[in-house]
Amino acid sequence: MVLITGLCTFLYHLPQIYKWLLKPYYISSLLMTVAFLAVRKAPGVCEHLATQREDGNSCDFDWRETEILMFLCAIVMMKNRRAITLEQHIGNVFLFSKVANVILFFRLDIRLGILYLALCVAFVMTCKPPIYMGPEYIKYFSDKTIDEELQKDSRITWIVEFYANWASDCQSFAPVFADLSIKYNCAGLKFGKVDIGRYAEVSDRYKVSTSPLAKQLPTLVLFKEGRELIRRPMVDKKGRAVSWTFSEENIIREFNLNELFQKSKKLNKNRDLKEEEEQSNVQQDVSNKLHPDTIDVHPPAESKKDQ
Repeated sequence: MVLITGLCTFLYHLPQIYKWLLKPYYISSLLMTVAFLAVRKAPGVCEHLATQREDGNSCDFDWRETEILMFLCAIVMMKNRRAITLEQHIGNVFLFSKVANVILFFRLDIRLGILYLALCVAFVMTCKPPIYMGPEYIKYFSDKTIDEELQKDSRITWIVEFYANWASDCQSFAPVFADLSIKYNCAGLKFGKVDIGRYAEVSDRYKVSTSPLAKQLPTLVLFKEGRELIRRPMVDKKGRAVSWTFSEENIIREFNLNELFQKSKKLNKNRDLKEEEEQSNVQQDVSNKLHPDTIDVHPPAESKKDQ
């Protein structure tokens, strides 16, 4: 049953996977992931490699390499239990496969290990994961605009994501947050983002740490009248984030988005009614000014005494 579910999921996401494979970041990551397998199995190359197998077959994995690969599979499965999006699943596979490749290449030959490690460093410095460019209803703040926007209208509730471009968790969460903004954005409920990796003052002002050890990125905060009401993930006394899964279901439940959306729609209707009334009043004033003869002027009635 698990295999069938996995196969169906793969087939469902196959068009998206095909698009990913056309991007340089994913092509390079895929090649580096299978590098040791290709070297160990490549004819004409594997015959010259060292091996600890009793039969002396250098074109097959020895028991220690098999053990490392099995341990890699176990770690990837454990990490993917908390993964939400397909990007996170594939990112975990790429990351831990590279770590395993470094260990395997250093075991095989220290020169190959140094070469592969240098390639990994060059890859990290030159290749960045593609940024989400899909549809969204999100306002991007700077250090000068965030305070003004949050306090501008007390009737508007803001859900703000504090993120950094270099954080892989923020990049994986981007399509989830964009999808929520499309579903729930309205006049009284708005979504915003601020890059605290770029604006350090905002990080200090709103007490969101950018340290990788704190694990506070991304952070979602709900503001009402400029005041913070809800924050996820929460932070303990040591300044570390309490473990929390950034899934769409958790965000809807914790931030009570369905109820907020219904209240915000009522606010939107009230605004529309007021705008219609103001427009009708303006139109009536304009028509009165343009056609003063049409205004009914009734002379005051004379009293019996005056008659």
